[in-house]
Amino acid sequence: MNFTEIAKNAKEASLKIAFLSTDIKNKALLTIADEIECNKSKIFDANKIDLQKAEDLVNSGEITKSAFNRLKLDENKMRDMIQGIRDISKLEDPVNKKLLARELDKDLTLYKVSCPIGVLGIIFEARPDVIAQISSLAIKSANAVILKGGKESVNTNKQIMSVINSALEKVENFPKNVIQQIFTRDEVAEMLKCDKYINLIIPRGGNKLVKFIKENTKIPVLGHADGICHIFVDETADLDMAIRVVTDAKTQYPSACNSVETLLIHENFKGKEHLFASLQLSEIKLIDNPESWSFEYGDKILSVKTVKNIEEAINHINTYGSGHTDSIITKNVQNAEKFMNEVDSAGVYFNASTRFADGFRYGFGAEVGISTNKTHARGPVGLEGLTIYKYKLIGNGQIVGDYTTGKKQFHHKDL
Repeated sequence: MNFTEIAKNAKEASLKIAFLSTDIKNKALLTIADEIECNKSKIFDANKIDLQKAEDLVNSGEITKSAFNRLKLDENKMRDMIQGIRDISKLEDPVNKKLLARELDKDLTLYKVSCPIGVLGIIFEARPDVIAQISSLAIKSANAVILKGGKESVNTNKQIMSVINSALEKVENFPKNVIQQIFTRDEVAEMLKCDKYINLIIPRGGNKLVKFIKENTKIPVLGHADGICHIFVDETADLDMAIRVVTDAKTQYPSACNSVETLLIHENFKGKEHLFASLQLSEIKLIDNPESWSFEYGDKILSVKTVKNIEEAINHINTYGSGHTDSIITKNVQNAEKFMNEVDSAGVYFNASTRFADGFRYGFGAEVGISTNKTHARGPVGLEGLTIYKYKLIGNGQIVGDYTTGKKQFHHKDL
């Protein structure tokens, strides 16, 4: 089947799933979760094959060590993946919610109602658990999706997709072709041209992937190119808190996009040497004069800079950051508010690790990705970010001419 047929099928499926009941969508999600749990061993076996091949790709330099780490599925990731699907089934249906009700005039009422985006094209690297996350979010938000994973995870992706579609076949009245998968670069090239059928492209991967996609499509793109996250340790910061938060933000999952890459320290912070020593005990390499302040290490490496005040910290972040997630450690509430108001990022935190920037941790069930865009959706994108809205106007034979001539007047009353 060529890509145009896949895209047409996705468009047809998107029109059918848009009207599916909440009960059927939730049943589909719970069935997928159960099927994945029953087929864990098959998925793990497929992942082992990919990991063996990926070792050669790491050795040849085709993929990074951080990409290899994201590829690995373990019991914890599997548990979170299954729980994430079940959590999505418990969330409120984001479709057909009334966002506004306004009486323009007597018997002339305007409604703003949430609706699905339509067809999503998802291109991602390494992480095979992305398939389950995005498929679940797409189902609950009533979108069709075409997925393209990296070559390094092809066996795992095929196995998970097989389990998902096997589960969906068991759900009565669930439309076909809601979740589809492609595998080749040629198909990706076709996807990026296919603005007739695809409504949104979401890349999940490194800087090169995102930039390539943005430069080669007319379709709107949702995502982020870099994850240059900062933590500013203010003058009044608690030393123990700073150690715990910075260590977590760098070591809990170094290759994640919400891992901290730059540590800014107020020059009057008295615990600086103790903080550095503790970070080094956690095997974090500190660099105080990096070649670039906008480099994403994806490893236990941390750029460090001493700043004179909070203004310098904020200016550094807004100059070199990627608008992803940035945090301040301080006892000064006014400084925390200033930081969170003036740092121009999708996530701004006070005394918390940047690693909280995640749809699952935000209670979204899962995320389709993290966006640094300033249109439509920003930050971890869950169900609401996969809906748009339409306006419904209900009248009783009214015509615009009556209002332009002054025969009738609008009274614009919110209901």
